[in-house]
Amino acid sequence: MNSKEMEEQIIRNYQQDEQMMILVFAQWCINHDLDPAELYNKAYPTQAVNPALQQALDLTVPKEESGEIEDDTLLGVLSLFGNEDLAFIVTEEMNKRKTKTR
Repeated sequence: MNSKEMEEQIIRNYQQDEQMMILVFAQWCINHDLDPAELYNKAYPTQAVNPALQQALDLTVPKEESGEIEDDTLLGVLSLFGNEDLAFIVTEEMNKRKTKTR
């Protein structure tokens, strides 16, 4: 594998991992009765509709069919990809949920 092929493989792997991160975010939102597009828009109000998020939404399942996604798992994945703004919005939602359960 030459350096050009290796670079292309690295980019493909990153894109696949990023898509998985978006799917985890979208499914977590579905599991907690939240709108992923709305939260994304709160975090990134100047961005247009995110096609990767739209693709991820097509892959989500109803919360009754989904496994649990721990809050810390989502925050870790968002952090890994540098989505601090989205992690902040998600943390606000987590805090709202914790306040309601008290």
